[in-house]
Amino acid sequence: MKVTELAKEFGTTPDTVRYYTRLKLLNPTRSENGYKYYPPIEISKLKFILSARQLGFSVSDIQHIVDEASLGKAACPLVRSLIKERLAETEKQFQAMLALRKNMKDALAQWEVKEDKAPTSTMVCHLIDSFEPTEENGGSHE
Repeated sequence: MKVTELAKEFGTTPDTVRYYTRLKLLNPTRSENGYKYYPPIEISKLKFILSARQLGFSVSDIQHIVDEASLGKAACPLVRSLIKERLAETEKQFQAMLALRKNMKDALAQWEVKEDKAPTSTMVCHLIDSFEPTEENGGSHE
């Protein structure tokens, strides 16, 4: 299968396939006419890579998993360990986004009742200057 065919098969772009090829995660063969062809094993690898990316694995993680498997070792313990790390990172990001969302909602509620003011020599926008986050969302300034 050629690059464009492979990309279409998996609903991705040819650039994505080329990117993973440049990283040596995919190893196509060259035909006499110079086209890169991806045999079935490489098609399976791309499916694996795309699935791993959807699960939040980094390219580095994927390379580590592939390296482990290429040594004939079961990659499952590594995969479990990595997904636990990615889940912990995602949870931290999620909590940070929830806090940001709360601050944004609080700001909007505070600003709905405030009048518009022109900037001055000491103020750009009084709405932002006057915002006071609640204690649970970083209101204390230590």
